[in-house]
Order: sequence, then structure tokens, then C-alpha cells
Amino acid sequence: MTRIITRKEKVDKAWWKSAVVYQIYPGSFCDSNGDGIGDLKGVISKLDYLKQLGVDVVWLSPIFKSPQVDMGYDVSDYRDIHEPYGTVHDVEVLIEELHERGMKLLLDLVVNHTSDEHPWFQESRSSRTSAKRDWYIWRPASYDAEGRRKPPNNWKSNFGGSVWQWDQDTEEYYLHYYDPKQPDLNFESPELRQAIYDMMRFWLDKKCDGFRMDVIGRISKDMSFPDAPITDPSSEWQDFRSQNKEGPRVHEFIREMNEQVLSKYDIMTVGELNHTPPEMMLRYVHPDRKEIQMGFAFDHVNVGLGPAKGRHIVEPWKLPELKAILAKWQALRDAGGWHALYLENHDQPRSISRYANDSPKWRAASGKLLALMHSTLFGTIYLHQGQEIGMINCPNDWPLEEYKDVQTQNLIHTRRYRVIERGRDVDETIKKVLFKARDNGRTPMQWSAEAHAGFSTAEPWMRIPDDYKECNVAAEAADPESLLSFWRETLAFRKRYEEELVYGSFSLLSPDHESIFAYIRASRILVVLNFSDRPTTWQVPDHFVGATVIRGTATKESPFSNAGLDISLAPYQGLVLEQSL
Repeated sequence: MTRIITRKEKVDKAWWKSAVVYQIYPGSFCDSNGDGIGDLKGVISKLDYLKQLGVDVVWLSPIFKSPQVDMGYDVSDYRDIHEPYGTVHDVEVLIEELHERGMKLLLDLVVNHTSDEHPWFQESRSSRTSAKRDWYIWRPASYDAEGRRKPPNNWKSNFGGSVWQWDQDTEEYYLHYYDPKQPDLNFESPELRQAIYDMMRFWLDKKCDGFRMDVIGRISKDMSFPDAPITDPSSEWQDFRSQNKEGPRVHEFIREMNEQVLSKYDIMTVGELNHTPPEMMLRYVHPDRKEIQMGFAFDHVNVGLGPAKGRHIVEPWKLPELKAILAKWQALRDAGGWHALYLENHDQPRSISRYANDSPKWRAASGKLLALMHSTLFGTIYLHQGQEIGMINCPNDWPLEEYKDVQTQNLIHTRRYRVIERGRDVDETIKKVLFKARDNGRTPMQWSAEAHAGFSTAEPWMRIPDDYKECNVAAEAADPESLLSFWRETLAFRKRYEEELVYGSFSLLSPDHESIFAYIRASRILVVLNFSDRPTTWQVPDHFVGATVIRGTATKESPFSNAGLDISLAPYQGLVLEQSL
């Protein structure tokens, strides 16, 4: 990374760079009509809450018509709304209400694949001579030495099994990176690309303010579909993603999308880009590339995921590993790129559980520590619903049937982890898998201590953790010392120090320290965070001796000891100091 970085003291400003984006998982945010499922009118009812929190942009996970095999990431109609969520008119009202409050709307653009119930796919699979046959990726079978039919290659789906699904009627396989009911679109087809661009214009002309682009780095494929190397001899299907980080035409396709659609509007764009190191990310997000503005990196959410255990079993990791990852991505600023700064989302476990300590004793302190870190790093801030009140992972004692996600259920029922954990307790192995389950970020929002956490008047579609009676918006809004109050104040603090915290340079200190994460922003702001459950002393740089504490998780008193160079931090305490002028 260092070979492509040139120091950049000044950074061009834009509204989307200083924005705070709040992700809403529509089915789990707020139910306005008592059917147990969140909806758009429920979102509208909470806009004043979001405005008071400090939110500038609302990002809605998919709201389009869908059979919900993958909770809306299987779209059956891009121009209609999933009926339990509402209508197109409700979206128009939401946009109007947001704009009246000076806020914006980001929609989830899912164009790597559709539902198999989408009319495009229904027509594509109708015959081999269909006009839309090449809108999806079809291939003939291969055969082994005994004449048995086999898929075209050995690639493993993200949800398990082969990426190829046999279609009996037309006697060919279609490609699906995810569930068999999510066939991949074929961006090699110019007609398909134009249909997608027309759909994007449909929503942008309704004054939508941009897109979060689901797995956008996957839209181009190596159309020769070579076999992946065998990295798991126990399985017929092999992980191809590390060998296929970028399709050969992905940048061409995104530049065309930008040229024909995105560049015509003053909007915000962020792409989901897994398996993408910083130097590769720059090819998507550097302004000279004319593609997208920023991308979600995955290195930090993958910390502790060793190849021997798979991407769903987290092994112990140390703070220097996380610091190195975060610092690496902070360097995008100096290369002229921009960063999407998040700690959790609908696909990830809750950040307090993942990076700090979710025990009752340290939960609130951990939440404030992460909030201070999140708010003082470079990039556009993305919050996930419930993060601001300290929602944590699902309890370990939940029965497996409480987990609703298709990926989680596939993992629970596979024998893969029994093989990996040979000789260990299967229940304990499953618990390790569930720690990373996507369900953790999808439980209904905890609004109050009332029945169903104030989310709905009916039984919710997904179970709510029992801790909602203590951890909820109503209780924390009334407590000036709560995590919610801290988030409100800290986001306002970031806006006051926008020049330093949004646009300023970043320098990591003490990279090998096992407990302290410390860094300097814009040469004069020092952030010191104690990631341990023990009091810790740390020596500050000479030029910050006597600096003023301008923000902290536990105290605003001077942290300096009599020695002059040391500061003492309580467990999970964080401080922000400003150099004296």
C-alpha cells in the first residue's frame, strides 16, 4: 500500500464525505400497522429521532418486491415495493419527509443477481432461444468418465453447495453465487445493462439520493469459469472468491454505469467490495477513475477468521491486528480515495460483541469506547440501527430455530463444521458459528420496555432479545449518561471538528501496544482508547503534554499524572485531546 500513497495534506470537500449514514433493516426497524414486520411508514414515524441523533442520510436495506428468501436481496421487481413494507407512494413520501429535514435517502441496489421469480429470469429460462436468455448465465453440463452429469466447474456457492443449478426444462445450468433462488445477472449483455440503468434512473428521478451497491465487485465474471484450486479436500466444491477478486470487465461496467447514470445526479455511491485490498479499492473509488465514491472493506470484520476454520468461526485475535487493519485503510485519504467507515451492519455481528466486551459490567463503557473510535477516524460514518443504544449479539441459549437467515440455517445443517471440529462438542461448534451469524444484526429495534420492545403491537417476525427491557431508546433518551446520549453528543462533536476528524491526516501511535489504540488526527488531535478491562497507563508524545481533553467516555478531567508524560485510563475508557496552541 505504501508504494502508491502520496501524502495529501488537503482533501476536497463534499456533502457525502462529512455525512452520517444510518442503515435501516426495514423489516426490523418499526412496525406501523401491527403485522409484526417493520415498514416504510414506521421509518417515517422515526425520522425526528434520527435527525436528533445526528443522522444525515438514511440507507434502507432492500425494500423492493421479493419472495424474501434472502430478506430482500432476491428482488422480483425493482420498480415495486415488498408489500408488507408499503408502496412506491410511501417511498415518495419518505423522500419528501427526509428532504424537509435536510436528510437524504440511500437505496440498496442489488444488481449482481435477482430472484428466480423476477420476470426477466422467468423469460430467460423459458427456452434456450429466449430473447433474455443471455440476461443470465447459462452453461451446458459437463460429464465425468462414467457419463454422469456434473456442473460446469467446482465453484462453491456463498451459501453452500455448487454455484450451478440444473434447470430441467432447458437442460442447462444457471449460475448463482448465493442461493439457487438468486440467479446471477449477465452484465456481458448490453440490453441487460441498459435495463438496469433505466431502473436506476426511475428511482433517481424520484429524488432518491444515491445507492449502496450490493456485491458490486461481482458483476463481472471470468466467463471461462475455470476450476478453483482445491483448498478443501473434504468437499466437492471449492472457494473461488480469493482467486476471483475482480472480473475482467468490472471497471468497464461501473464506469459505464457512472457515465450513463451516476454522473448525471448529485448523489452518493458506496459499493460492497469484499476481498478487496486498499490498492484494489483505489481502482473503484479514486475520483480520477469515475466509478464510485467509496467502498465497504471487510478486513476489520474478518479479523480472527483463519482459513483453517472458515469465514464463520472467529478465533482469538489481538488489538495490534485490528489497529494495523484500520490504519491501513485510513491511508486511503493520502492516496486521494475515500473510505466507508463502519463497524457493524445487517451481515455482521454487533460491534460491542465483536470488538469489545458485551458483559453487563462493561457493555456501556465498551459502546462508548467504540463510538469515540468510530467518530474520530477518517471516512464517511455508517451506523447500523441499534448500534447507538448498544444492541449486542443474540443470546447463546437461543434455540437454533430462532435464527431466520438462509445462510445461518445452511451453516447449522451442514456437516462441514463437524468435520473441521472433529473430536469437539458439536453444540459448542455451532455457538462459534452463530457468533458471526447475520441474524445478530437483524433482530428488531428496541424502542422501549413495552411489549415487543415497542417495535410492534404484534408478535415480531423475529425474536427480540430479553435485554430490551434495559437496553432501549426510551430509557437511554432519558439518561444523559447513556450510550445513546453519548452518540448524539459525539456525532455533534465530530461536526464541530469536521476539518480535523473528517478531512484531517491520520497517524498511528504505539502499533504494538496490546491494550491502547492511539492516533493523531490533523497533527493536533490525539485519540487514546483503552481496549482492555484493566486500568492502563500510556505515555503521550512530548508535544501533547498539557493538552486539553475535549471529549471522553468517562471524564473530562485532566488525565495527566504527576510524571507529566503519562495518562491513566480506566477499563474501556477513551479520550480525545487537543494540542495547546
